[in-house]
Amino acid sequence: MEKYYRQTVSAEEIQARVKELGQQITRDYQGKSPVIICMLKGAVYFFADLTKHIDLPIMIDFARLSSYRNGTVSGEMQVIADITTDIKNKDVIIVEDIIDSGKTLSYFIKMLEKHNPASIKICAFLDKKERREVDIKVDYVGFDIPNYFVIGYGLDYAEKYRDLPFLAEVLDPAKL
Repeated sequence: MEKYYRQTVSAEEIQARVKELGQQITRDYQGKSPVIICMLKGAVYFFADLTKHIDLPIMIDFARLSSYRNGTVSGEMQVIADITTDIKNKDVIIVEDIIDSGKTLSYFIKMLEKHNPASIKICAFLDKKERREVDIKVDYVGFDIPNYFVIGYGLDYAEKYRDLPFLAEVLDPAKL
């Protein structure tokens, strides 16, 4: 089968960077027990690998938001699954697959702030700075990428290709 994508970051490079991020979070949160929130579905691979490298007593939770309706962006945010952990006075780290416009994350942070956490930081596998529409401070970044469509390591195209162990640029979405 002809491939319509090109590998941009290898599985080995991803695992090395994820380990570095886990070690950095461990250092930054020494003596603390942060709540680490996985943004579903895309961040699940990154989240699972990252938390293995955080040597702290962590709590985990999951959230899922969407602004898509029938495959198109609606602009209206919908909470599909909210966190269940009490985050009052706790340090929170949001783990996201990719930060693009920043709108979803900005909405989610405002939701979390209503619960009075001690702090909120963001850890993103990918950061697409040139697409940013909302000012978002990303505290931990796996990789900065240019504005192209990517799949693999949790990121999908029509719910497929999340299982690729590497990151790939989509060359021809019509043929995927």
